[in-house]
Amino acid sequence: MLYAHERMAELWTIQKQRSLKNSEQLEMEICQQANALYCWDWARLKHFSVIASETNDVELHHEICAQIEELQLTGKVSKKH
Repeated sequence: MLYAHERMAELWTIQKQRSLKNSEQLEMEICQQANALYCWDWARLKHFSVIASETNDVELHHEICAQIEELQLTGKVSKKH
């Protein structure tokens, strides 16, 4: 889980108790944007992983799996396809 996910959950919980302050609303939007980008990268890599697996491209599949691990740990991928 990324910090943005943790903070978004915290802000969501706060929002259940009271309205978010302007700064908190902005922070929520930033977290949501980070989450959307993360999800798109995740989906892209998962699709590439399936393609590499189905075409028996073992080298590419291993590279993509490494990128998925990097995404999970850091929230971004240094090398994109």
